[in-house]
Amino acid sequence: MSIIQAIILGIVQGLTEFLPISSSGHLVLLQKFFGITNSSLAFDVILHFGTLIAVIIFFWSDIMYIIRKPFGKLPVYLVIGTIPAVIAGLFLNDFFEKLFSSGQTLGLEFLATGAILWVAESLRSGHKGLKEITATDSLFIGVMQAIAILPAISRSGLTIAGSLFRGLDREFAARFSFLLSIPAILGATVLEGKKLATTGIPLDSILTLLLGALAAAVAGYIAIKFMLAILNKGSLKVFSYYVFALGFLIILDQLLFHFFF
Repeated sequence: MSIIQAIILGIVQGLTEFLPISSSGHLVLLQKFFGITNSSLAFDVILHFGTLIAVIIFFWSDIMYIIRKPFGKLPVYLVIGTIPAVIAGLFLNDFFEKLFSSGQTLGLEFLATGAILWVAESLRSGHKGLKEITATDSLFIGVMQAIAILPAISRSGLTIAGSLFRGLDREFAARFSFLLSIPAILGATVLEGKKLATTGIPLDSILTLLLGALAAAVAGYIAIKFMLAILNKGSLKVFSYYVFALGFLIILDQLLFHFFF
């Protein structure tokens, strides 16, 4: 993998981790485009680490609040929201890895993401904030996050949509979604990091890895800021149009052209 490819993949990872268009789905497509058949485990870890740094920096004040009050309502409900993804990851890991490696379901999953975003945007804005959110709300959002382990189902898209389905205020829906991403990304980073401990990091790729991580962190920070602005004044349907188009193109390629699949 070249430095340019690493930077491009880092930018795409950072943007699509927090925009509701699926980071994993885009990375699968780009790796097929670049002809990368075996993505480096170290590179996967460092990209996750880059996006983790972005969300930690952006929500530093919320994180400090959670540290000071670890048994407060927000941290407890974030834990509840994380449980479904942990269960799914533990028991369905092999199934998800097969879907990632084949990429055969990407088109349908992009279409599903678009449909969910469209329906969520069509709902009337809710009013629930931290005071009104319930454990049931948090668990429902967590189930949506677990479903988003599928390659082209957007984690941020489904958790924000799930929040809107449960009547959360749009601004709080985004905030809760992004905070919920921290344990999810951290968990993925730790699991991959444990595997990496046995294989080691190639010394000749350190610069490539660092530049990829930096690109992911900067792009991720920009994406978070952009998404908060969109949810405040814009519409999620613009992302629906994009993933609908991408999903149809992928299915068309799978059926007729076979450029990527």
